[in-house]
Amino acid sequence: MSTPTPARPADRQVRALRLGPRSWLALALVSAVGVAGFGWPFLAPPESAVSAHASDAPWLFAGLLVLLVAVVASALSESSLGAKAVAMLGVLAAAGAALRPIGAGTAGLEPMFFLMVLSGRVLGPGFGFALGSVTMFASALLTGGVGPWMPFQMLAMGWFTMGAGLLPGPDRLRGRAEVWMLAVYGFLAAFAYGTVMNMAGWPFMSALASDIAFDGDDPVAANLARFVAYCLATSLGWDLGRAVVTVVLTLTAGAAVLRALRRATRRAAFEAPVTFGDTPR
Repeated sequence: MSTPTPARPADRQVRALRLGPRSWLALALVSAVGVAGFGWPFLAPPESAVSAHASDAPWLFAGLLVLLVAVVASALSESSLGAKAVAMLGVLAAAGAALRPIGAGTAGLEPMFFLMVLSGRVLGPGFGFALGSVTMFASALLTGGVGPWMPFQMLAMGWFTMGAGLLPGPDRLRGRAEVWMLAVYGFLAAFAYGTVMNMAGWPFMSALASDIAFDGDDPVAANLARFVAYCLATSLGWDLGRAVVTVVLTLTAGAAVLRALRRATRRAAFEAPVTFGDTPR
């Protein structure tokens, strides 16, 4: 019986940022707070105090931003992130922030998502979460999109990019199979991103303005039906545009970008131990 051929060192996924126990714990805490912040209309009953204080939610978002920054800072400090990885993070975040305004306001044509998927795949989930959060923060500063929605965007993009790093076969899966897997992930995750971002703004739509707005006095099932109608009426076209652009760019340029990212990470040698040799006299 033949044994599987081990992956070549050049094919193994390079982790520019490996999350330790403290970072994973902080990430889990932020994610739990984020899930509560996104999904409170469906988690809190109409008679709860949360529904009664819905207008205070933007302050929760501001607090969530502080936690996000703490997670990224903890991940960087615990993993002993070197100067080369910091430079890679800065370059990719700047590229993503520059790509986002290209399609802003144009039916969701956002090429930034394509770059986030491929970067998360190559550099791993830890780097992916940091990259997604920092990219969205830089993009908000670049476009003037700073507001109570920004922490939600940072967390959602961190999840989006981290998810690509958690996909199977990081060391062995290559070629068209990997590209198609990333295209399918990008398509589904683009809709997921749009859906969770709808949850961030939908509860603050006045119930008097539309029959698809959140109503704190209605039961969960009724509000869920309103939310589905809200997504179909307001963001379906935008999310579809984002998903299609991500798929098209992944299938056409994904292989080349993956090779370039992997070549750059190999040359950077993030995981190589630091050694000090004798200096010539």
